[in-house]
Amino acid sequence: MSIRRIAMAGSAGFLALALAACGGGTGDNGDDTNGAEDTNGAEDTAGGEEGGEDLGTITLGYIPSWTDGLSTAYLLDNLLTDIGYTVEHQTVEDAAILYAGLANGDIDMYASAWSERTHRQYMDEYEDQLEDLGYYYEGAVLNLSVPEYTDIDSIDELVGKGDEFGGEIVGIEPGAGLTDATENDVMPGYGLDDEYRLVTSSTSTMLTELQNAVDAEEDIVVTLWSPFWANAEFPVKALEDPEGYFGEPENLHWLARDGFSEDFPEATELVGKIKLDDDEYGSLEDTVVNQFDDGEEPEAIEAWLEENQDLMDSMLG
Repeated sequence: MSIRRIAMAGSAGFLALALAACGGGTGDNGDDTNGAEDTNGAEDTAGGEEGGEDLGTITLGYIPSWTDGLSTAYLLDNLLTDIGYTVEHQTVEDAAILYAGLANGDIDMYASAWSERTHRQYMDEYEDQLEDLGYYYEGAVLNLSVPEYTDIDSIDELVGKGDEFGGEIVGIEPGAGLTDATENDVMPGYGLDDEYRLVTSSTSTMLTELQNAVDAEEDIVVTLWSPFWANAEFPVKALEDPEGYFGEPENLHWLARDGFSEDFPEATELVGKIKLDDDEYGSLEDTVVNQFDDGEEPEAIEAWLEENQDLMDSMLG
């Protein structure tokens, strides 16, 4: 099983000080650059080389361990470069910093925003400083998951079984919308507060804990979401949410800083045409995450585009 992304969550560092100061050095994905700007691929994608016209520079921001944003960022890198833009990458480790970076203009676009529900707290704070450019995926969901061999199928079945799971639900980053929903809606809603505590750290740590438990055939509860490559790579099942505390499915959006569509009309038009169903998105993320090594994201996108040329032609003309 390929789990190379597990090591990525701690690799890029926080941008809190960097964004506040509008400064920082440069480095590619995986360097410990204290939240510095990631220009991985920028040298090879200087806008206008093929199209002739230089349409400007767009900075794409994302959390690298959240591989929906990683995969779509590199897809947009390829497509935007092809029509004449220069694309730069800015990696962060916290959703709050990502949305603040969008709002203050340090980041131009977030390529996979869970803005309808999961990241609602950040939309409530910054919505007037952002532009919604539409969505590319329908039906994203949050969940609690357990290994397939664990003998429960619903969140309410966790009640009374805290000792079997060490009294812990293993979560991801403290600032994630999934963390907020689990801690403030799901756990109190199902009465899990007295038996379990939510352990937060990072996506990479959660996946490591999940791998260790699966290897030892031990029970574990983790916070997961879909679409996410780990659902197919690990033998896990999402627990039913009979009371609906995680909320309805939502769409994944292209989110930009205020003024983006005026500054980059060609980019706005392009992203508005992109729609991926579950199979199409799944193949994109699998190609980027599992079929190529870390640092080979541009090559992964080229391979995916070659396999999906008819799809892209039908969307983009």
